[in-house]
Amino acid sequence: MSEARATAKHIRISPRKVRLVVDLIRGKKVDEALAILKFTPRRAATAVEKVVKSAAANAEHNLDMDKTALIISEAFVDQGPTLKRFKPRAMGRADLIRRRTSHITVVVREKKEG
Repeated sequence: MSEARATAKHIRISPRKVRLVVDLIRGKKVDEALAILKFTPRRAATAVEKVVKSAAANAEHNLDMDKTALIISEAFVDQGPTLKRFKPRAMGRADLIRRRTSHITVVVREKKEG
């Protein structure tokens, strides 16, 4: 069974926040997933929507799959590199601020008939 994938790396949203959005679309049809993402009021929804569209385009263009029959077979978020920043605090101290990044991966395949 062939499958197409798309990955977005170094997205400046923490993985924990992106996973909330990715969990909404796992196992759904691509059209349905895009509709869900369009009306999800979270910043991560736009990044995930971009990756889903890219995976669908990869399937259609590279593997000649039917776009209407595609389902999201896998969708996961891995942690990317953490950017470390410092925030000044009282009495000359500094606190470490961790700006986390995400790697979003979406895999689509054609739905089995039957």
